Amino acid sequence: MKKTHPHRRKKHHAKKLGLPPGSLVYVGAGDDDVASLAPPKLTLISYDAAGLQEKIIAANELAMLDLNAPNKLWLNVHGIHDVELIKQIGQVFGLHPLVLEDILNTEQRPKVDEYSNYVFLETRHFYYEKETLSVSSEQISLVLGRNFLLTFQERSTGAFTPVRERLRVEHSPMRSLGVDYLAYSLLDSIVDKYFHVLEEMGDDSEALEDALLAKPSIAQLHSIHQLKRASIELRRVVWPLREVVNHLTRNESGFFSAGTIPYLRDIYDHTVNFIESLESIRDSLGGLMDIYMTSVSNRVNLELRALTVVAMLFMPATLIAGIFGMNFHYMPWIADPNGFWWAMAVMASIALVMLMIFWRRQLLSSQ
Repeated sequence: MKKTHPHRRKKHHAKKLGLPPGSLVYVGAGDDDVASLAPPKLTLISYDAAGLQEKIIAANELAMLDLNAPNKLWLNVHGIHDVELIKQIGQVFGLHPLVLEDILNTEQRPKVDEYSNYVFLETRHFYYEKETLSVSSEQISLVLGRNFLLTFQERSTGAFTPVRERLRVEHSPMRSLGVDYLAYSLLDSIVDKYFHVLEEMGDDSEALEDALLAKPSIAQLHSIHQLKRASIELRRVVWPLREVVNHLTRNESGFFSAGTIPYLRDIYDHTVNFIESLESIRDSLGGLMDIYMTSVSNRVNLELRALTVVAMLFMPATLIAGIFGMNFHYMPWIADPNGFWWAMAVMASIALVMLMIFWRRQLLSSQ
């Protein structure tokens, strides 16, 4: 019996595309891109306290898997564009058609759905592109059963490599624990990657602040907007992920052991800490925008002040030239052979006096 969860957002893409109800389509890369993608890769890890076996299997070997064996199974799928393969996995492990639809739709928000014999959850793995100051993400889906774990990735992300290395260690404690602890470890590895992205964003934010204080430019304004968009994208994913982890800690379905619940609470604390740190960066980016606007306004004021000083220096000369340009027969220095030089001397003297006044009042400085 399925339990409805408030975070579920059903997207009936088959209905949107004019396909019969229940039809499955891959919603990710464009049609041209799907043809160029590498074939999916299935990696199966079977382990228990005594040992571990890891191998790459073909699609036709799925039907031979023994789900009732005492071994714990972890099947990881790299590449979810093969709809028939996803259907086959769904048949072997008894997955609901809606679960298969959500796996194939790579535009989902983090969410969790509980079924009678497994728990399905989705999250996203983020990459930070330092050149463009932006983030990109890929969907990761997990299906946790009583003795199996399925993970679906659009392509190899490297997010699970540390967990694999821990499992491969001889006499690893993870082998004696259940698949619920493995699911926790994978989720924790994904959340840890978020902090790496956050750290790089923080470094670029500090570098932008130093550059803005030195010399603001339009390129820096563009960088600020890029970082703000990246922070919004991260928040859009981590905020519902916090609620997903909180739902898992309540363990209403009993898929997690009592020993794993404290570790899930630790992930919840990490997501809360991440959101708080992300809000701090967003506030910092808002401050950078204020710094940019203030710097630009200050630069405009300095330029206007320089233009005003120049205009005021020429105003007395313009006044004197205008007076001597009047058509009167009798004016001072009109008949004097040195009258022109006397007028020029007066203009220069007034300009020098004004320059001294401006200098004393610090109107000629660039600060």
